[in-house]
Amino acid sequence: MEERLQWMLKQPRSWLHWQVLRGGIEAHTLLRRRYPTATSFVQQHPAHTVPLARAALRAPWWSVQRWKNQPQFEAPAQPVDLLWANMALHMSADPQALIHRWHSLVQSDGFLMFSCLGPDTLRELRQLYATQGWPPPAHEFTDMHDWGDMLVQAGFAEPVMDMERITLSFSSPATLLAELRGLGRNLHPGRFAGLRGRAWRAALHQVIATGLPDPEQSGRLRLTFEIIYGHAFKPAPRMAVQEQTLIPLEQMRASLRAQKPI
Repeated sequence: MEERLQWMLKQPRSWLHWQVLRGGIEAHTLLRRRYPTATSFVQQHPAHTVPLARAALRAPWWSVQRWKNQPQFEAPAQPVDLLWANMALHMSADPQALIHRWHSLVQSDGFLMFSCLGPDTLRELRQLYATQGWPPPAHEFTDMHDWGDMLVQAGFAEPVMDMERITLSFSSPATLLAELRGLGRNLHPGRFAGLRGRAWRAALHQVIATGLPDPEQSGRLRLTFEIIYGHAFKPAPRMAVQEQTLIPLEQMRASLRAQKPI
């Protein structure tokens, strides 16, 4: 995602990192390096995770960065030029509402950049669960074309979507499940209603150990992840024109400035 910013002509004066702990401390560092003079904001929730995010982003006491342009953990007073949301959208129970909220936080002519998991994610594990007659191991993930439609419906323009599939391998069922816990939760409405016991956990480990080995990876356990990348711009609002229309001078100036090529 960060590499794709080189194709963006607009240089943000302000940007907002949505859910920095999930989106990645490394990514935040890269963005601050790319936009050293831009004001950065962090939207982190729930509230009890804010101290963790502050500590993770705090520069060492001996670093010059500690005394200049530190990220602000508060809602920006004005919409930002760039909203950065890495691996957050697929975890929302109401993604359409979240996209609308992002739209309200982005300045006209600003842009949104995001990534999320796609429908091919965990396809091997889903098949194993189905074979055992268990509820799905994860909720359904949205196709990238549907994300593009949602962006347009929310008021964004020129959405660009693409994807890639990444195969991860693991040495044991325990390490595989630990990775999945770190990535998020199973939000499927048909998931197990209660906690599973030790016997079920042992059965799960056995099913994974026998069902996921990859002969080409020396028997390591394989899982597929589909990563969707997207970006879209927020166009300047169109002025409503009637038979007789009064337009404030400042609004006319802003409209003319927006039409100038960048």
